[in-house]
Amino acid sequence: MTRRDFHRGTEAERRHDLIEATLDCISEAGLQGATVRQIATRAGVTAGLIRHYFASKDIILQEAYKVLIARLTEKAKNLEGTPEQRLSDFIFVNLTEPVANSRSLSLWAAFISRVSVDPALAAIHREGYLSFRAELEELLADFLAGRGAPVTPARIRALAIAINGILDGLWLEGCLAGELFEESELVSIAFSSVEALIGHPIAAPTPTDRDRE
Repeated sequence: MTRRDFHRGTEAERRHDLIEATLDCISEAGLQGATVRQIATRAGVTAGLIRHYFASKDIILQEAYKVLIARLTEKAKNLEGTPEQRLSDFIFVNLTEPVANSRSLSLWAAFISRVSVDPALAAIHREGYLSFRAELEELLADFLAGRGAPVTPARIRALAIAINGILDGLWLEGCLAGELFEESELVSIAFSSVEALIGHPIAAPTPTDRDRE
């Protein structure tokens, strides 16, 4: 196990470092294997210091899940450009590194196995999903309005739910068995599927656009 260099900065920075160590442990050993002792070892601190910042293992797991969800969705909240560029980038970033990789999958799988039985994690999951979907709904409304297409809350909601399902499924396939697909194949499928749903073409990001990201 590789130790992290513990950052002796502000309280917020120290909490951040401990959460990162927690995510490292979960990605390697799952929720059960991520004990306070293992987290302390990874962070290069004592177990007592962890308990100083987090009252229990459950609390640090909850905070780690919040960070994971935020990391999987933060890129979608900071998109710039025209409505088409932002919708295009939204599709692209959710199916490529660093959102789509084996570590993200390991972490997601570890937490999702507990969501149905842990009310606190379930609440965090629900809030993250609704936040992500709200971003997608806003992107779709802006894009369709710019095309002069009908924009009603019911239609936007239904499209966002469907597109989120497509992206989730392709993300999962890419993380589980990316070697089975040609380069950019899943991204291309995502674009063609979304275009079919909304009835309008979407220009995929160019290599120059990707480098800028």
